[in-house]
Amino acid sequence: MSDLTNLLARAQEISSDAERVTQAHLRKVTLTSGAVLGLITLDNGEDHTKPNTFGPRSLIALDAAIDAALADDEITALGVTGKPFILAAGADLTSIAGGGPDAVRVVAELGHAVFRKLQDGGKPSFGFVNGLALGGGLEVALHCTYRTVMDSAPALGLPEVMLGLVPGWGGAYLVPNLVGADKAVTLILENPLNNGKTVGGAAAYELGLADAVFSGADFLEQSLLWADAVLRGELVVERPAVDRGEAWDAAVARGEAIVQSRTGGASPAAKKAVELIALARTASRDEGFAAEDDALEAMSRTPELLASLYAFDLVQKRAKRPAGAPDRSLARPVTKVGIVGAGLMASQMALLFVRRLEVPVVLTDLDQERVDKGVAYVHAEIDKLLAKGRINNDKANRHKALVTGSVDKGEGFAGADFVIEAVFEEMSVKKSVFADVEKAVSPECILATNTSSLSITEMAADLEHPERVVGFHFFNPVAVMPLLEIVKGERSSDEALATAFATGKALKKTTILVNDSPSFIVNRLLGRFMGEVGRIVDEGTPVPVADGAFAGVAPMPPFVLLSLVGPAIALHNNETLHGAFPDRFYVSPALERVVAARKSSYYGPDGNLDPEVEALLEKPASPVVLSPEEVRTRVLTGLADEARRMLDEGVVVAAEDLDLAMITGAGFSFWNGGLTMLLEREGLGSFH
Repeated sequence: MSDLTNLLARAQEISSDAERVTQAHLRKVTLTSGAVLGLITLDNGEDHTKPNTFGPRSLIALDAAIDAALADDEITALGVTGKPFILAAGADLTSIAGGGPDAVRVVAELGHAVFRKLQDGGKPSFGFVNGLALGGGLEVALHCTYRTVMDSAPALGLPEVMLGLVPGWGGAYLVPNLVGADKAVTLILENPLNNGKTVGGAAAYELGLADAVFSGADFLEQSLLWADAVLRGELVVERPAVDRGEAWDAAVARGEAIVQSRTGGASPAAKKAVELIALARTASRDEGFAAEDDALEAMSRTPELLASLYAFDLVQKRAKRPAGAPDRSLARPVTKVGIVGAGLMASQMALLFVRRLEVPVVLTDLDQERVDKGVAYVHAEIDKLLAKGRINNDKANRHKALVTGSVDKGEGFAGADFVIEAVFEEMSVKKSVFADVEKAVSPECILATNTSSLSITEMAADLEHPERVVGFHFFNPVAVMPLLEIVKGERSSDEALATAFATGKALKKTTILVNDSPSFIVNRLLGRFMGEVGRIVDEGTPVPVADGAFAGVAPMPPFVLLSLVGPAIALHNNETLHGAFPDRFYVSPALERVVAARKSSYYGPDGNLDPEVEALLEKPASPVVLSPEEVRTRVLTGLADEARRMLDEGVVVAAEDLDLAMITGAGFSFWNGGLTMLLEREGLGSFH
């Protein structure tokens, strides 16, 4: 029995009914020249919301299609593409979760064996990247002799390090040898550790991942014409030589620095990815692929992979079926949206509502100048989307026509089904706004608040219909951050909540039910985090030491995060939490002085601590200076305490919701499993 035959048999044994099989449909396409191309289309039979993936049976199906094309003498070249707008999203992680390291090894080796037939089969092959291509989806195209990409493809990348894995089907070897080690570090390491950042189709072409880029609905037709020209020799594909000298060394050094700064060296996958890129400089392809197999098997034995699979399950399943949400049949249709406020946050919300719901959206504010500025912002952003080719002229004009403004709530909000306020974070202001809005809308209209910390119950208390008020807390920037906290006040009705969840789903947000409590989920946990760090610094530990203690825990150093959020906003959140829980939430006098001095960041343009901010810090008579390890342990202990209290109070249904919120709203790592899995691994409590 050959190695491949043995692998195919083993793959059949470990396959699971849970795998959503991606079929590989082979058809013959006669090109203009008369040559016949065997076009393999990947399709799992589901709609576009469920992308193609590769599990054991999917790889078996692809292997059979490639073999059939190679065996057919009429076929002179192969092509691989996907169902509309999706090539593939990589490995089916259910095949990894259930089978352990042995199954991982089989899937790793089988993927290599099947994909490399596109290189070694004796016929030219073309990868037609017609949409999303992540992990193995990109790697299958990388094995092809040539590649084209659709310019509007939304996401190409190798996100494995984010998941506690490494690119294991050729990516770690092929990418650096195709585009150079520095670009490989960006694609394989830097982007995944930057909240899973990907690149679009046009950017992928500029990086050198594809040989040609085409746009429009006829992408495949253009790609086939291009492939025909290549096969006829009319078009010669030239790729720049890869620098294997000092540039490779510099790239590996940059990768090592990224691993240290972003993970504190705590991610085995990140460290292994750098090793694989370094190896790719001199290794043969067989050696490179074998090293990937070894690395995947090794990663499958780490606790980080288990945490990653847990996190992946949260964002793939729990996020789509929010725990505790009312029956969706109770949701009311939303045919018009009103937004109170026309500042930046409100304008970002207006853009999101009009793009996703495609219903009239009305902005209101205190004067016409502010209203006009808000509407102009939305129109300008729509024009930017048009210029980038993200939308066509008809859609741009339609969306701009749907966004209007008014200084008169009665006139502007007439007929609105959903009104959300985004005004100053002060209870009296918000109560006054809702009192005015209630006079202008029907009794059935949902009133939503974008408050980040204030009580929904108190905000609704004086209204005639308090049951229609819900929290609808976006994170900034609105278009980018996936999380939407939907907050239930004491009197919020199931109809209002169901409408909020349905609207959040239409906005393509990850929605989580939160019972009304100070600062909800993310801001409460970050408030405890920042309060503990602030207290430690006020006691005498230098800011750089505190900032260096959380690589691999928080998405960025705490005082960098504070600067990004804004000291004034952070102070307001801490003051709110201190008012509710004075025994646990610390308000730093130094932070108060920083806000009073109108400083927007703790750091200067040179990346060092701003001397003016440093002068505002506490100067304790007997400073207590902690080591980074002591800082980390003390702060994580505080977070463990707060997480346990939130679960005991019923702020959320389960620990899974805390983790989903911290991953999607605060950028906590997949490979840590969010927060509670990390706390359990550190021995700081049991949450599941």
